[in-house]
Amino acid sequence: MIKTENLSFAYSGDEGVIKVLNQLNIEIQTGEFVAVLGHNGSGKSTFAKQLNAILTPGEGKVTVFGIDTSLEENVYELRKNVGMVFQNPDNQIVATIVEEDVAFGLENLGVPREEMRRRVDEALKTVRMYDYRHHAPHLLSGGQKQRVAIAGILAMEPKCIVLDEPTAMLDPIGRDEVLETISRLNKEKGITIVLITHYMDEAVKAGRCIVMDKGQVVMDGEPTEIFPRVEELRALGLDVPQATELIYELKKRGVNIGANILQSDDCIKVIKKFYDIIKSQSFMARKNKKVTRASILPEQTIKPTLFKLKNINYTYNKDEPSARVALKDVSLQLRDGDFVGLIGHTGSGKSTLMQVLAGLLPPIGGELVIDGQGFPDYKSAAREIRRRVGLVFQYPEHQLFEETVYKDIAFGPTNQGLSGNELDERVREAAKRVNLPDELLEKSPFDLSGGQKRRAAIAGVVAMKPELLILDEPTAGLDPEGRDELLAMLKDLHGDWCKTIVLVSHSMEDIAKTVNTVAVMNRGSLVMLGSVAEVFSRGEELREMGLNTPQISRIIDGLIAAGLPLRRDIFTVEAAAEAIAGLIGGRKNA
Repeated sequence: MIKTENLSFAYSGDEGVIKVLNQLNIEIQTGEFVAVLGHNGSGKSTFAKQLNAILTPGEGKVTVFGIDTSLEENVYELRKNVGMVFQNPDNQIVATIVEEDVAFGLENLGVPREEMRRRVDEALKTVRMYDYRHHAPHLLSGGQKQRVAIAGILAMEPKCIVLDEPTAMLDPIGRDEVLETISRLNKEKGITIVLITHYMDEAVKAGRCIVMDKGQVVMDGEPTEIFPRVEELRALGLDVPQATELIYELKKRGVNIGANILQSDDCIKVIKKFYDIIKSQSFMARKNKKVTRASILPEQTIKPTLFKLKNINYTYNKDEPSARVALKDVSLQLRDGDFVGLIGHTGSGKSTLMQVLAGLLPPIGGELVIDGQGFPDYKSAAREIRRRVGLVFQYPEHQLFEETVYKDIAFGPTNQGLSGNELDERVREAAKRVNLPDELLEKSPFDLSGGQKRRAAIAGVVAMKPELLILDEPTAGLDPEGRDELLAMLKDLHGDWCKTIVLVSHSMEDIAKTVNTVAVMNRGSLVMLGSVAEVFSRGEELREMGLNTPQISRIIDGLIAAGLPLRRDIFTVEAAAEAIAGLIGGRKNA
């Protein structure tokens, strides 16, 4: 169905010609579900855009259903058969009513009205959004919007759907909704699926994985063939599902289970079976001590409160028919030195709360206290907030605007009154803190790579040395290596540069390994606040709110339910591997 023959493609810019695809040869059969993986810059998205002629070959050839994509007269037919779904559903939705948006492509194709009605209704039913057909799209959750975007493509009855990072901005339940939808379309309707993703737990649901590097295919096979190659994938800037990583880490510790595991349930079964064998051979006798759960919150010195919000409310479009309550009586204390992870379903109020904390949105009522000082009105409080708080938006690179990286980083400190050597030292130290080399400081920020742009933008915020640093989904769109580097950088900043940090994220795995306190938003209210162990021990409640626990903690819960005497407060693969290896002896077993 899809065939690329020696496909090459290059972008031209101020830095010259950058070759992104290099003699790429891929064949995809009708009805396949293929996940395409690779680090940022590997060529994945450029390949995807070749499939419906958004881009056309620089060299070589692309054919889809035998149609040559480079010929302009083929574009209409091609785009009827190959639908594209992009990362951000807000960039794809054009109408004010759901069913009108789904009909948009059909109107452009000149489909008769009766046929259009049938297709729109069928597409909405297929993605389970028919009951929302008269709703305004901007009032839907991220997962619902993405399903509407998929319905708009589906209504055109394509033979293939190409999805480029469709779940990057969604909460766990929204991601599951989208993956369930496209899997069902593949199985029930035989639609060919090409999924570009950085989420390895999504890729395991495909029938085939293609791994790209430097514009070429470096791995190609079923997920069970690809993901056990842990070190090779890491060398390519990728990772593996936590279930696979756990088996790998156990093997390194002498517990050789010898299985290609991708899913949590399979991981639990194989470890349970191994444990039973070891136990039945009496290897557990000397280790079979009673295991007690550790105290979740260790004794610690109470630190002074930096920011205190009490009974904060906020409503968008207040006093209008479209009014939407975003915050309801939210009370939150941030102490000096906290590293807080803020989680919640899409539309739960996370970003609104962050903008109130950053002095960008005036709350309706409530009380704001900074360093023990109350403020009579929000205007006076906002001035003080902006002096103390730094906010990094979801795509930090969109905050860049100056002629050079140096000037961009210097902008905030200059407005704080710094100049001369003091300003220069602050700029260079901030760049160093985010691992941005000195030689890039005199370049235009728009000539940097995607990862460098993100670092430069973050440097511009941390250069002001904010007492509170807020980051709203800063890892969105990053490959696993870039994500891990950014999180490690935040940990370093938290040590002695920005003492109090709030990290907003949809990744429970990132939250578990990065922060020390978790706050949970649900429908505009703050419903949980506690340590990582306290919050993630309430997995059922989190799932009811459209969230989840890290995959590794779900594995630990399953092993405990299966009878293994493990502690529940385990939230990283390394800690899980140590606990399980210690439990069953870490022996060399076949």
